[in-house]
Amino acid sequence: MLDANIKTQLKAYLEKVTQPIEIVASLDDSDKSREMQELLNDIASLSDRITLTEVRDDDQRKPSFSLNRQGANMGLRFAGLPMGHEFTSLILALLQVGGHPPKVEPEVIEQIRSLDGEFNFETFVSLSCHNCPDVVQALNLMAVLNPNVRHTMIDGALFQKEVEDRQIMAVPMVFLNGELFGQGRMELGEILAKADKGAAARDAAKLSSKEIFDVLVVGGGPAGAAAAIYAARKGIRTGIVAERFGGQVMDTLGIENFISVKETEGPKLAAALEEHVKQYGIDLMVHQRIKQVVPGEPIELQLENGGSLKAKSVIIATGARWRTMNVPGEKEFMTKGVAFCPHCDGPLFKGKRVAVVGGGNSGVEAAIDLAGIVSHVTLLEFADELRADAVLQKKLYSLPNVKVIKSAQTTEVTGKNQVNGLMYKDRATDETHWVELEGIFVQIGLLPNTDFLKGSPIELTRFGEIIIDSKGNTSAPGVFAAGDCTTVPYKQIVIAMGEGAKAALSAFDHLIRTSAPA
Repeated sequence: MLDANIKTQLKAYLEKVTQPIEIVASLDDSDKSREMQELLNDIASLSDRITLTEVRDDDQRKPSFSLNRQGANMGLRFAGLPMGHEFTSLILALLQVGGHPPKVEPEVIEQIRSLDGEFNFETFVSLSCHNCPDVVQALNLMAVLNPNVRHTMIDGALFQKEVEDRQIMAVPMVFLNGELFGQGRMELGEILAKADKGAAARDAAKLSSKEIFDVLVVGGGPAGAAAAIYAARKGIRTGIVAERFGGQVMDTLGIENFISVKETEGPKLAAALEEHVKQYGIDLMVHQRIKQVVPGEPIELQLENGGSLKAKSVIIATGARWRTMNVPGEKEFMTKGVAFCPHCDGPLFKGKRVAVVGGGNSGVEAAIDLAGIVSHVTLLEFADELRADAVLQKKLYSLPNVKVIKSAQTTEVTGKNQVNGLMYKDRATDETHWVELEGIFVQIGLLPNTDFLKGSPIELTRFGEIIIDSKGNTSAPGVFAAGDCTTVPYKQIVIAMGEGAKAALSAFDHLIRTSAPA
């Protein structure tokens, strides 16, 4: 199952195991069970601290296996083969079950251990999903540290009937005690904030007690990270407050236009940014949602959890999010056939018919990717011609299971319990057509994350972008902005970083001038 090179690397990792590990495999006579048996035998052969037991008469999903420390009660299970992106989740689980300390702050470990109640988590994943491992690894760690927490990773492609019965059309999707808990990328802090009912009040009090910042950056994407680094390098008190670190980059799979780096992936770039930020002692406050920015001296940031932060200057770098079609049925069938990430959710539509709405680079790339998984792809473009690069269009038109419809205005998403079709109007003839399908991938651009600024003194365009000048100044004194949430054209990572750096230099110049003696 594992080649010699991987075995050598895995054996080196398993030398860090200090506690005996028990693997119990629930198997049947299927091919996947035989693959799992081979995988687990390979793993057990690499360490004398691992024992493997096989059972066939239990009531667990098959194939699946549990990991436990000898004499402990850890509710950690993998239903399906944790390969692809989830192979890292398996290695981390083995190390943590085997006693290797996790790279998590002591206060977070204590919060996990203090969780009171029974928490039975189930996470449905696809092995090609780059968002899923963060969720799986966070919940696995909670299961290792707290005997009241149990977690099962479920490969949706392997347990298709359960996926259909529970109407799962997007991953990662997490259930807690049988009820929907969350969908999409979630970090450990986000999960704890939802599971620990007292966390919000404690966070609010802790944040409100912080001293005033010289520069406070709102947003943890490339623009926010660059702004914070440039500010901290000036030797001033700098903080970042964000819903999650990495921003939209975390949802980007392939990056091939970041200058000096031939190719990388979004999560890798985000991890490198976070490591760089932490080198400067920047106060990083994640999993926080901004409610309102109140300009003044000092500027106040009011948070959704009731806390507040104060700063002499603020840089808003909240980025953007996927634009929705805003048609009847879209919101109703979100995660029930309406999706945005073809890499994450594509495998759930294997052998089915899907549509891609949008003929730019992202839409055409999505259609090309999906064509190798699904039975048929219909791409709908509002304009008279596709807007994607010529090389992408050439590849798209070479695929036998793709149909391109131009001058098509999507008017409705139809369905009952889940999507069953899409209505569109032919803009040339005004005729309405219905396309029967099971999934819709929306790829029509971005919206700035500036809803919290509506009604504030900070001026926005009619599209919600923050209006800035050439130095990143907004209409409010001491408030600057950078990146995809602003009027700067061309929403690109490298541009956002430059804009973040520029805003930080402008903020520093503002501090010098406003603090200079008369």
